[in-house]
Amino acid sequence: MLNLSAVHKSRGLGSQRYSLVIPALTLCAGEQLAIVGPSGCGKSTLLDLLALVLAPDQVGQFDFNHTDIGELWRADKQTALAELRSRHLGYVLQTGGLLGFLDVRSNIALSRQLLGLKDDGSVARLAEQLEISDQLAKKPAALSVGQRQRVSCARALAHAPQLVLADEPTASLDPLNAERVMQALLAQAREHRAACVIATHDEPLARASGLQVRRISCRRDTDGGVTATLGEAG
Repeated sequence: MLNLSAVHKSRGLGSQRYSLVIPALTLCAGEQLAIVGPSGCGKSTLLDLLALVLAPDQVGQFDFNHTDIGELWRADKQTALAELRSRHLGYVLQTGGLLGFLDVRSNIALSRQLLGLKDDGSVARLAEQLEISDQLAKKPAALSVGQRQRVSCARALAHAPQLVLADEPTASLDPLNAERVMQALLAQAREHRAACVIATHDEPLARASGLQVRRISCRRDTDGGVTATLGEAG
């Protein structure tokens, strides 16, 4: 479903340069992967590349769902990229990314509404499975941090995407709630047969959750810039 090789992204010049190198990344339907590494190593940059919101500078291969993403970026086909993002991707942001003027039910249903999908009961079903059914009428400001993260997970899954991306979804949670949110997200992704890529600094939690783990390592180059490289599974 997802196949990348020799994908590069750089920002800045000289000593201010940061480069991310993805030698190879393959993900099949239903597969679950953790990208681990310290803050600032490029985990969010990698997720933004996979989310099709950040254009790579170099591409050997970048295929998603039998579509040549590298060619879409080279041809500047923004409409096609937006269509892929909205229909096939779900993104759990580190801060939750919920809209404060909408209640929980409307936040979860937003992705379906934007796609013109009818209410098939998935919003209520996800809310029940993620233990937030009693919060549906509340605004995000009235929720705990853990509840907001579960709402964000539900929203990312509501339109049945093929790929779910999550950027540090447990970073601001205590260990108990971190485990609950991680397990809830992974269980729902499995139920929907969605592949899942989670960026996290918490490698023990990722391994305890049964995720395949890939590390990002960094080196300082002769020009003073930094090159970060996605390692192999380990």
